[in-house]
Amino acid sequence: MNLKNSKERIRFIKFALVGISGTFIDFAFFNLFSQVFHIYIQIASAISFSLAVINNFYWNRQWTYPESKDELFISKLSQFLIVSVVGLGLNTLILTLLDKPSISLTISLQKNLSFITATNSKAIGDNLAKFFATIVVLFWNYFANRFWTFRDIL
Repeated sequence: MNLKNSKERIRFIKFALVGISGTFIDFAFFNLFSQVFHIYIQIASAISFSLAVINNFYWNRQWTYPESKDELFISKLSQFLIVSVVGLGLNTLILTLLDKPSISLTISLQKNLSFITATNSKAIGDNLAKFFATIVVLFWNYFANRFWTFRDIL
């Protein structure tokens, strides 16, 4: 991948924009399921992540890599899903490891930041952990999909 190539630079920007839309979907549904419906954060994260993956596959295939529409749908979907399942595993592991420390951090920041209250410190901590997990998995998803799923696209 050569980002000096203008076509590849545009592809990278499109991939990033699709990723941002997937991130909004992921966080919106994560908060809906975990904060409104009180589903365990790991389950809420798995569901929201899966919805974001569907969004991302559709838009990357249609917009970022439209040339891939000529290839077998099931083949590309399978590769994308394998990358995403590994990403989901990484996301869940990081979320689980960082959740309690993130909540503790937000509770300790309550004293200095007026927008953090006892009632929203868990939600803020959950989202902070989810944010860090998302950043790590973003890099995994991009490079794994670019060099495996969409490797034939020049």
